[in-house]
Amino acid sequence: METKNTIIHVVLTGGVGSRLWPLSRKSRPKQYLEIFEGKSLFEMTVERNSHLADRVMVVGNVDNHHLSGVVMNKTNTAYVNIVEATPRNTAAAIAFAAFASKPEDILIVTPSDHIIDKISDYNNAIQEAISKAEDGYIVTFGIIPTKPETGYGYIESKGDKVLSFREKPNETTAKEFISRGNFLWNSGMFCFKAGVLLDELKQFQPDVYEKSKAVWEASQEGFLDLELSMQIPSISIDYAVMERSKKIKVVPASFSWSDLGSFESVYEYLVSKGHPVDSNGNMVIGCDSHTVFLGLRNTIFVHTDTANLILQKENSQDVKDIYNELEKQNSDLLN
Repeated sequence: METKNTIIHVVLTGGVGSRLWPLSRKSRPKQYLEIFEGKSLFEMTVERNSHLADRVMVVGNVDNHHLSGVVMNKTNTAYVNIVEATPRNTAAAIAFAAFASKPEDILIVTPSDHIIDKISDYNNAIQEAISKAEDGYIVTFGIIPTKPETGYGYIESKGDKVLSFREKPNETTAKEFISRGNFLWNSGMFCFKAGVLLDELKQFQPDVYEKSKAVWEASQEGFLDLELSMQIPSISIDYAVMERSKKIKVVPASFSWSDLGSFESVYEYLVSKGHPVDSNGNMVIGCDSHTVFLGLRNTIFVHTDTANLILQKENSQDVKDIYNELEKQNSDLLN
């Protein structure tokens, strides 16, 4: 009798959400903000995949793993906790999850800070990916784009074949991608057998493989050693494996998706859920005080106890520059 592969949902939750400052701070990154109908993105991610997987793993870091723990307790979810001592990018984070699994286990890897709607389409895409993973492929999810977006990477595809991965484009290139009709947004979600991923990582990035393995083997109850971790090259899974392997397939997915990587995408999501905007498209986030915008259009006012941000919606990608500037100053406003 054929035994069914164990399916493990791996939640990556190491990011700080620098484009959503001042809402998102080091002490409470965007995936833990309960601003989405009383839930956080992290909680929604766990719930969305709960019926698709047999087990859950959370790969976080020393600064935020306690926040993950609160959500996992709230949702009554048993999980394997992997706590990075320092961020080493997605190749290492995914390698740790694969080392913590059996070679035949199928991993569904998702970031913890994405919004997904059209859940039946999402479930269909996951099932299609699992079936390809069972055949030994490493599957990425490409989102059918709704507009020329400069904040996402792209996948050039033909059917389920990946022709190329492209970095975040400028406006002109993004428009060209959309007009060509065979470009998908790169969702940063993956599905594969643990052993297949590790074999490819070992082939293309043996240093990441060996050093991640050493870190995992020295781990204490899921907590990873800082000194050993510092030796792992900081490389994305896209660069380490996806752009090099011959075993890649893409599932073009029609579910509604956003990585909520900017205030523009948060704005669009909140509008879709009935959050108020005035007649000129201005929005207030985080403040109940009566607020009036005069002579302004598409402006977002973000209020927190220690910092306010006022921005044109179209300038959302530039928030990261403010974050980087405050980081240089070692500012408490990031904590």
